[in-house]
Amino acid sequence: MTRKVVVTGMGAVTPVGNDVKSMWSSLSAGKHGIGPITRFNTEGYKASLAAEVKDFDPLCYMERSEARRMDMYSQYAVASASQAVEDSGILGKVAPERFAVYFGSGTGGIVTFSEEHRKLQEAGPRRVSPLFIPMMISNIAAGNLAIRYGARGQCLCVVTACATGASAVGEAYRAIRHGYADAAIAGGSEAAITQISVAGFCNMTAMSPSRDPDAASLPFDRRRAGFVLGEGAGALILEEYGSAIARGAKIYAEVAGYGVTCDAHHMTAPDPEARSASRAITDAFDEAGRPECPIYINAHGTGTPLNDASETLAVKLALGAVAPNAAISSTKSMTGHMLGAAGSVEAIISILAMNDSLLPPTAGLREPDDACDLDYVPITARRADVGLAMSLSMGFGGHNVCLAFSKAAPYRPHGLR
Repeated sequence: MTRKVVVTGMGAVTPVGNDVKSMWSSLSAGKHGIGPITRFNTEGYKASLAAEVKDFDPLCYMERSEARRMDMYSQYAVASASQAVEDSGILGKVAPERFAVYFGSGTGGIVTFSEEHRKLQEAGPRRVSPLFIPMMISNIAAGNLAIRYGARGQCLCVVTACATGASAVGEAYRAIRHGYADAAIAGGSEAAITQISVAGFCNMTAMSPSRDPDAASLPFDRRRAGFVLGEGAGALILEEYGSAIARGAKIYAEVAGYGVTCDAHHMTAPDPEARSASRAITDAFDEAGRPECPIYINAHGTGTPLNDASETLAVKLALGAVAPNAAISSTKSMTGHMLGAAGSVEAIISILAMNDSLLPPTAGLREPDDACDLDYVPITARRADVGLAMSLSMGFGGHNVCLAFSKAAPYRPHGLR
């Protein structure tokens, strides 16, 4: 027996807004959050731009003593989840043993790691904080959320690099669909704008060297030369449909499909033949029932030369004759690449695009690449009714994830889909 799974709450902390409403307002207007890095002096770095979260106050979501015991990525996670939990009204409506957390991060507490390593080098081992390990580990955001909300079901930290947030949503979906949980907090968080991570990404030639914030993150444009590092978090409340209906919850969308594969090709480069990426899309599309309706795809679209061409091919292979008719955009053109948070934030964006009949643009796409010849909604948002929204995520290690969302259908008892 399988069960329908719906989204009943959403929360976000992003470079273009610290909640879902402000984020969506910025994206709808084509506004980006890219600018000079303020966290450290970038002299000597090949890249000097990032998409930083601005004006974030953790004390809006936690006590000062709690904030001091959390890395920035955990603070972002708690903030986004707090928004989603409040939005959903889920607390007290699901048994703690049936409430799960699927939340991950690509780099975990790298801010804490960097700071404590500095202390070690400058002042010796006794100056390293006793909280170093619990603040740094990648699973602690998930643990903090479970503690905060009394979620005693599965608590798993999913780490699939840049596909992390999407993987977390997909795995939470399967847990509820197959009866292992009734509701879950799912998503990803990242705070990796640090000296060492920027240096590492720069030296592997992954980041854009542009000094112009308006021409730095250029997915699917022939001028693209790398991604712009972003940060933030996205959280969704996933819930079994019948219980959501019974408690009168508002329903944003149904999770209609989930495809997950691995290229098994290279540590960082995508498979140029896009075989496994296309299969992830196909699997999600098949699970959604291959509806004959207009489709919106929120692309992974990092702005790296290899990713964008390979992703274009993946969509073509998966959708065939339907591909030219799909409207596609990369909102990383505005948020930058939020790494482990990207997939969950972009899942939220996909749902909003479908529900508002407004497709956010690929901002900055002024010179299309011949290798990226699909409809990438350039420059400005577009009004369009879509019946299926898909979000694509890919990560180092060859991870491929596709999430599909549809407008929730009328309620039917379990097992009668």
